[in-house]
Amino acid sequence: MQNLNAPQERSPLYPRHHGARLAPVGRGELVAGYTEADERGLLSRCGLIDLTCLARVGFRGAAAAEHLKIRGFLLPDAPNRALTQADGSHVARLSQTEYLLLGSLADGGERIAGEERGWQFGASANYLLPRQDSHAWLMLTGEWISQVMAKLCAVDLRPEAFPRGSVAQTSAARINVIIVNAGPAELPCFQLLCDRASVDYFWDVLLDAMGEFGGQPVGIDALAPR
Repeated sequence: MQNLNAPQERSPLYPRHHGARLAPVGRGELVAGYTEADERGLLSRCGLIDLTCLARVGFRGAAAAEHLKIRGFLLPDAPNRALTQADGSHVARLSQTEYLLLGSLADGGERIAGEERGWQFGASANYLLPRQDSHAWLMLTGEWISQVMAKLCAVDLRPEAFPRGSVAQTSAARINVIIVNAGPAELPCFQLLCDRASVDYFWDVLLDAMGEFGGQPVGIDALAPR
């Protein structure tokens, strides 16, 4: 018999989260926590969160910017820049006419999921780019994130060269990755998006690079306000 309460979406990393506490978010589940260890401490030092089941979507075209402004989004003024919205979602501008929207944990990604559901093809040049099934989403956090990524990526991601609001479309660990420097205030973090089929490999590579700094996977409960 079909379980009607089962999540509609599961991360490709679901088998890696065996034994973790899971929390329903949108159409899927995210890890709430792995152990009783100090995950807040890990978060501030070197943590890795799987956000693949949180909503994300893209828009492209000459009319994409106007569409998003009408929908209430603040947009970066140049490509390879990102802006965090008041609700905690992020808008990354990938080119002159392409935008990537990343959902907020505050509403379980519902606003961004609604943008995808509500889009309709019209006369204007604004095209939907579904990203839920094409890209996986990880968040790397803590004071050592630049040093971790330096092992995997040739781009200088130190704060002085890659400040908040920066976006890099590059190669890391020999796969294509979008890196967005955006997240909760006062917490260094990179949003990492890669091909969904490669995320299992990328997860292992990141954990190996994090090992020197005592990094471990972290659940979303560690992000909750104290």
